[in-house]
Amino acid sequence: MDWGERDIHVPGICNLRVMNVNSTGSRVCLVISAIACIVLPRFNLAAQDANPAQQRFKVTEITPNVLVFATRTGNVLASVGKDGALLIGTPSEESTEQISNMVASRTQSAFRYVVIWPEDPAHSEADAGWQRRGAFVAIHENALGHMSANSANMMELPKGPQRFAELGVELPRVIFSEVLAFNMNGDAIHVVHQKPGYSDADALVHFHVNKVVYLGEDFPGDGYPLIDETQHGTLTGLLATLEAVEPWVDASMHVVPARGEVTNGAGLQAFHDMIVTVRDRIKGLVKQGQKEEQVIARHPTAEFDARWGLGRVTPDAFVKEVFAAVAQKK
Repeated sequence: MDWGERDIHVPGICNLRVMNVNSTGSRVCLVISAIACIVLPRFNLAAQDANPAQQRFKVTEITPNVLVFATRTGNVLASVGKDGALLIGTPSEESTEQISNMVASRTQSAFRYVVIWPEDPAHSEADAGWQRRGAFVAIHENALGHMSANSANMMELPKGPQRFAELGVELPRVIFSEVLAFNMNGDAIHVVHQKPGYSDADALVHFHVNKVVYLGEDFPGDGYPLIDETQHGTLTGLLATLEAVEPWVDASMHVVPARGEVTNGAGLQAFHDMIVTVRDRIKGLVKQGQKEEQVIARHPTAEFDARWGLGRVTPDAFVKEVFAAVAQKK
């Protein structure tokens, strides 16, 4: 895989650093039915303004039509071309204008689709302001329920918390249960609901032609995974999702994490193997009758902490997650 960088200037936006990712892997083309719903931008670059109010904005170009935007709230995977733009991930509200401008510089089509991924409801920025720009914005029904202020009342339309109004964002209006499919920009793109891993709204995205995979928080990229029991996440489901993609995610596949740099099948495999190793170690300690505090004191993640222990989930917190999953057989 060949990586390169170059600086470019986008009039009216900023100077940007673009990272190119070229793959020589074979490409597969499937024909799928298209479903409308989702918003997104397209392009690749990285920018940093002197004004601290404006976040550092980085864009990685996988192909001329497939981009990854690194925003404060997470990566956003984009397909941009003659058919418009499709955006997938957890965009921040303040990134929307930058992304919108960059997308407009790459396509003459007015169509914008955005699919919002599950995340911590307390920190979610909902549609990130895309719907007021005319985009179709979609979300899984379970993620919408976790995000809504009145999710317990099935007789009312979902309502967002007060902070959404303060941010100028809204709940997505397009809801899906199992599958979204897009035929656009020369690619066949599937969004497929998975078993509960990080949450019960987890999904897998596969760009069949451009060979790209995105798993959201099931592959955080910057550290150990979070298994959010408040959103019905399970360790078993997380591993099931990772193992489902293993047979066809190889060195030529671009794997986009929730945060951090784009990797490939080897990076995803290493993440899976780490989880399995830690789980098996903790299983053995549980069989010996050791309690949570004793297991934590054994530091079963020690050899992985340098790589995975610097993210949102600390090593001890990850051990607690896995211990609970093993004890509850979840």
